Amino acid sequence: MKKFFFIFLIINFNNFVSASTKQDIVNNLIGIKNLSFNFEQNINGKVETGNCIVEYPKKIFCEYKNMNNKILVSNGKSLVIKTKSGSYYRYSIKKTPLNYILDKNFLINEIKTLKERVIDDKFINFTIFKDENEINIFFDKENFNLIGWQTLDIYQNLNITYLHSLKINQKLKKNTFVLPNSN
Repeated sequence: MKKFFFIFLIINFNNFVSASTKQDIVNNLIGIKNLSFNFEQNINGKVETGNCIVEYPKKIFCEYKNMNNKILVSNGKSLVIKTKSGSYYRYSIKKTPLNYILDKNFLINEIKTLKERVIDDKFINFTIFKDENEINIFFDKENFNLIGWQTLDIYQNLNITYLHSLKINQKLKKNTFVLPNSN
């Protein structure tokens, strides 16, 4: 009987730790209005780097450090990708996984109901299935900050994005998320 009780305590302690970790991540997200960070993005083996600013909900501005000087901007409704060479792509954000990744309230509600997975005792991962999207989202186990995501883009390319040098709740310029024109 004592052995059974001890095993029961261990199982319940692990559930308590799990619930506590989830709540810590949720509490951290609640306090975030915006993020700025550097990133490394790997799309089917092609690695690009740059920096981004995210303002919840659903706004993002990214500058890529490559020869095309690509920028990615969402005003919360549309997503534009523009390069120095003149390529211009406009999408409804609702048709991309960023629709969910950039929606803090959606993430909070999903995290509350999902089971987390601890990776290398450093990262906490949640897998979200929504509207034919599989989104793996990762948080730092120590400070509960968002550190990246893994998705399939609209062309079914594997997209892995790692965030670093994260800054939270910085003062942002008013016109940061204005969509560029196609010129």
